[in-house]
Amino acid sequence: MNFQEQLVALTTIVRKEIRRFLRIWVQTLIPPAITIVLYFVIFGQLIGNRIGQMGGYNYMQFIVPGLIMMSVITNSYGNVVSSFFGNKFQHCIEELMVSPTPEYIIILGFVIGGVVRGILVGGIVSLLSLFFADLTLFHAGITISIVILTAVLFSLGGLINAIYANKFDDISIIPTFILTPLTYLGGVFYSIDLLPPFWAAVSKANPIVYMVNGFRYGILGVSDVSLGVSYAMIALFITGLYLWAFILMRRGVGMRS
Repeated sequence: MNFQEQLVALTTIVRKEIRRFLRIWVQTLIPPAITIVLYFVIFGQLIGNRIGQMGGYNYMQFIVPGLIMMSVITNSYGNVVSSFFGNKFQHCIEELMVSPTPEYIIILGFVIGGVVRGILVGGIVSLLSLFFADLTLFHAGITISIVILTAVLFSLGGLINAIYANKFDDISIIPTFILTPLTYLGGVFYSIDLLPPFWAAVSKANPIVYMVNGFRYGILGVSDVSLGVSYAMIALFITGLYLWAFILMRRGVGMRS
C-alpha cells in the first residue's frame, strides 16, 4: 500500500471507532462521568473535609487530577478491548488481517479511537470537577501531553488484552484483577510520600504512579516523583506494549485459526 492508501485505511478505522462509541454516548460517555462525580462527593466532600491538606492543597484539589486520570485510563483501555474483541467475535478482524493494510495502521487506528474516548471522558470529568474544586492549570503542555501518552499506553494495553481474549469473560480479567488495583494504589487518593520507605519504593514499581503524578504536576505543580522519570517510564511502557502488540498482530495470535 502506498501512503495515500494507508491514510485512507487509517482514517476509515478511526472514523469507525469514534462513531461506534459516539452512537451510544449515553452508555460510553455519561456513566463514567457520573461514577467520578460520586468519587468527588464521597472522597472529596465527605471524607476530604476530615483529612485536611495533602501536598500543600486541600484534599479535594489533590485527588481531582488523579480521578481525571483514572477516567482516562479506564475508558481508553475499555474502548479498545471491547471494540477489538467485538471485531474478533464477529470475525470482522479477519477481513483486516487478509487485507494489505499494515499491522501498524490497524494498531494505530484502534489506539486513536481509544485515545479520543479517553480524552473526551477526561474532558467531561475535568469540567465537572470545577464544581467541586478550585483548580488552576500549572502547565498546559505537560497536562495535555501526559493525558495523551497515558491514553495511548492503555489503549495499547486494551488491544493486547483483546488479542489474547478467547471469550467475553477474558476481557474483564485484566481490568478487575490488575488495572483496578494498580489504579487505586497509584497515588490517586494519597501521596506516596506518606508511605513508609519500603512501601513507597514498592509503589514506584507501579506505572500508574508516574502518570498520576505527572498529570498532577501539570495541574497543581506538585509531584511525588521526578517529571523526567514520569515521561521516561511512560515512553518505556508505550514502546514495550507497541512492540508486543505489533508482534502479536504480525503473527496473527488469537486471530488466525
